[in-house]
Amino acid sequence: MLRLPLLATLLAGAALAQPVDLLLVHGNLYTLDPAQPRATALAVRDGRIVFVGDERGAEKFRAEAKRVLDLGGATAVPGLNDAHMHLAGVGERELTFNLEGTTGIADLQRRLAARVAPTEPKRWIFGRGWIETHWQPAAFPTRRQLDVAAPDHPVVLERADGHAIVANSLALRLAGVTRDTPDPSGGEILRDTEGEPTGMLVDRAMDLVLRLVPLPTSAETERALIVGAEREARLGWTGVQIAGHSYDEAEQVRRLVAEGKIKLRIYDAVSGSDGSGEKLLAAGPVIGESAGRYTRRGVKLYIDGALGSRGAALLAPYADYPQSSGLLMQEEAKLRPFLEAALRRGIQIETHAIGDRGNRTMLDWYEKAFAAVPPAERAVPEPRWRIEHAQILAPADVRRFAPLGVIASMQPSHAIGDLFFAPKRLGADRLAGAYAWQSLLRSGAVLASGSDAPVERGEPMIEFYAAVARRSLDGFAADDWHREERLTREQALRAMTLGAAYAAFEERERGSLEVGKWADVTVLSADLMEIPEPEILQTRCLYTIVGGEIVFPAQ
Repeated sequence: MLRLPLLATLLAGAALAQPVDLLLVHGNLYTLDPAQPRATALAVRDGRIVFVGDERGAEKFRAEAKRVLDLGGATAVPGLNDAHMHLAGVGERELTFNLEGTTGIADLQRRLAARVAPTEPKRWIFGRGWIETHWQPAAFPTRRQLDVAAPDHPVVLERADGHAIVANSLALRLAGVTRDTPDPSGGEILRDTEGEPTGMLVDRAMDLVLRLVPLPTSAETERALIVGAEREARLGWTGVQIAGHSYDEAEQVRRLVAEGKIKLRIYDAVSGSDGSGEKLLAAGPVIGESAGRYTRRGVKLYIDGALGSRGAALLAPYADYPQSSGLLMQEEAKLRPFLEAALRRGIQIETHAIGDRGNRTMLDWYEKAFAAVPPAERAVPEPRWRIEHAQILAPADVRRFAPLGVIASMQPSHAIGDLFFAPKRLGADRLAGAYAWQSLLRSGAVLASGSDAPVERGEPMIEFYAAVARRSLDGFAADDWHREERLTREQALRAMTLGAAYAAFEERERGSLEVGKWADVTVLSADLMEIPEPEILQTRCLYTIVGGEIVFPAQ
């Protein structure tokens, strides 16, 4: 493969030799190229950028350009890249029982009753997206509350974070969950004062019931993947990084990209909990298929659960639930051989870690694996392993990411969603290490930004706003919310472009608007680098361009 400077020179020298496929003019381009930070025009040939500059320089391409797109002063940025999301989950949210925005138990019961009414008895009802943060009271739902609306259907409703479910009495009965059922390793069955299950199952305990829920068919999954990808393109994402799914589903995504049914760039990671990780170790990575639109080289692991459902592993007990410090979901002795094998096979490890104990544990285990397998024995000397979320960090651990070469893959919207309950869960002292984006950057760590959709809404302008404002969507931020950790606008844009590209080993191919790189561009309705913070949330995507192809709006 040609290195970027040489490729850029060859492309620039041949720029007049043949027509370009796409010419963007009259734009307000933020390139993230230090040598040329701003531009107004850009030309594309064979999927790559062959010119970035001003209108005068663009004139030589205009006469024979296959398409000229006049941006009319609109802002264009390097193609936005979601470094952490779940594509099938996004599509399923669009197609199935979506509980986002549920305002309380009464609303939950109303929605459930409406869902149950046309459904034949005994059929499973599955929904996702509720969160109790703003309910009055802010308490988890119970099986008995679900029974009121659905006594004759087994019901499972997943919390927005994906780390807890509430099941009704029929679902628990079918699963054999009773007061005598022990908590599984890495999971918890919440119980009432009499010792009976409340219906809330956290982390690994969810499997007790979820194993009975009918899986979607292959056709249903395919539809969800396509719908999810169409939504992402509509929002301005040019690429997404799938944070763990089955090997079979990954193969579906690979095929859909090859067939042109998914237009985005996909950086794929399989799950480490269902045997898919072992399959990837055996098969090896897939790099840059379908003209650079599909890569699979990661395995997604979990060390703990979520903060909202109190599954995140903490160094000290929860401030509002002192009988628990959360849950660790891995054992070092079992995981270490896998980590060392991944280094030898060139597989990137990306581990979900929320709590300070979860993050410290994985940094410790990564460090031991790196020591056991020195660079000379690795398929990729610089493995770029990742911590996904890195939400709560002890100060000493903030400084460990850069020396270890571990990427902090974080989702800004978690901070503005969690600000309403994190202080109660953690207490004031631990908030200093919560969502510590600026501290990580100052320490030298690489920050890659994503959305964690469908846990969060998955909209890039929400992620950008959350990073630079560190306020709720209505402008609220408590005095203890450490707004000194917010990012500058350039830092936020870099995390969504170059940082995400680096996390996928693709910073030489995308992440900035430079000659020789893929022509991935997001065109926006407003100048997100200049407008007042609240207006960021009103900004919409005008064009999503992947490899010079305008994938939104559909052509």
